[in-house]
Amino acid sequence: MNIGIIGLGDMGRLYAKTFAAAGYPVYGCDLPANRNKLEEELAPYNIKIMDNGMDISRICDLIIYSVEADRLAQVVAECGSSTKYGAIVAGQTSVKTPEIEIFEKHLPADTQIITFHAMHGPGFQPKGQKLILIKHRAGDEAYKRMLDLFTAIETDIVEIADFHEHDKIVADTQAVTHVGFESMGTAWKEAGFFPWENASYVGGIDNVKILTTLRIFSYKAHVYAGLAILNPYARQQVKRYAVSESELFKLMIKEEEDAFRARLYRARDFVFHESRKPIMLNDTVMREFSLSQKPELQKPNSHLSILSMVDAWYHLGVNPYDNLICQTPPFRLRLGIAEYLFKNEELLEESIKTALYDKTIRGDDLEFHSAVREWSAIIGYGDMEGYKKHFNEVQSFFKGRLEEGNKQSAELIRRLMME
Repeated sequence: MNIGIIGLGDMGRLYAKTFAAAGYPVYGCDLPANRNKLEEELAPYNIKIMDNGMDISRICDLIIYSVEADRLAQVVAECGSSTKYGAIVAGQTSVKTPEIEIFEKHLPADTQIITFHAMHGPGFQPKGQKLILIKHRAGDEAYKRMLDLFTAIETDIVEIADFHEHDKIVADTQAVTHVGFESMGTAWKEAGFFPWENASYVGGIDNVKILTTLRIFSYKAHVYAGLAILNPYARQQVKRYAVSESELFKLMIKEEEDAFRARLYRARDFVFHESRKPIMLNDTVMREFSLSQKPELQKPNSHLSILSMVDAWYHLGVNPYDNLICQTPPFRLRLGIAEYLFKNEELLEESIKTALYDKTIRGDDLEFHSAVREWSAIIGYGDMEGYKKHFNEVQSFFKGRLEEGNKQSAELIRRLMME
């Protein structure tokens, strides 16, 4: 099976190399300006660089579009009519509703559409990583070829029958998860400090928060913008997260302890019901990974970002453990630290008391509240350029520590996943 990849960015190159290493003939193309560099990098893998996507489409049995989500319609419109008769076409975007609409509009009727979503970034090899496979318009033989392909590269295949179901789950595991960490990063930027230098952000849970935030900001803005704005289910879920955060923040500043506590306990009992199989993050491992030089100065934290997520899950009627079928490392870590907080009576009580009565962290919580509002509004308006601009400004603030944070977070993820 000849495999063609249109778009050789980070993920396109990763999968091109992986398929080639597994013995498949691989062809690829990208912008003309990148050709010489790509030929130099990919020649050792026997990956042939073609002039354009039309050349790829004519000769390949499997054509994978690995381009930015907001450019997909233009590229498929240009190349779709050249698709080889009966070929399989897939997309590598993380939001499938617009992708499928584009494929149905521009691809020949004989094209078999079997798309996929790799639930990891370019920093991880596909082997052992979750990969969602969605059969949309294809025969059984073509689908088996796709199953065989991803089995050959040893991915952890999860089959989902309908792309709408995929997008609903991914709205939680990616879009809302990213907004939570992006809001933390924005709050720290606006407050003007690095969290690893602040005593309120030292410790197991906060080590995970900081490293995951740095990990997210170490990647490209367009990836996260597409996830949030092009997913039709993301706006509703991000809005619910913002409402939960706002309502909890109001209870905090009014010091309405009974209502605050009752609301959190109700959410806890729903989300962390005894029937759920726990993740059980290892406290020792979480404490080991830190950018702070003075862990002994740790202060209590309200953990408003985590309280808001659990409250949002409750109000959406979402069981996040079900969504682990489309998990990403940041989502698993986020669910893991939420579980760690809500299942530890002493820590939860400390969080509640800090949220209600500790004025030393109230300013930070105000910055977080404002940041959630900002991100929710940008996504609600569908402002793709505004999202990228906002993201890049925060990214610049953390620029000096992103590489180290990404490296430590990768090792943290590896260690915690092994537990």
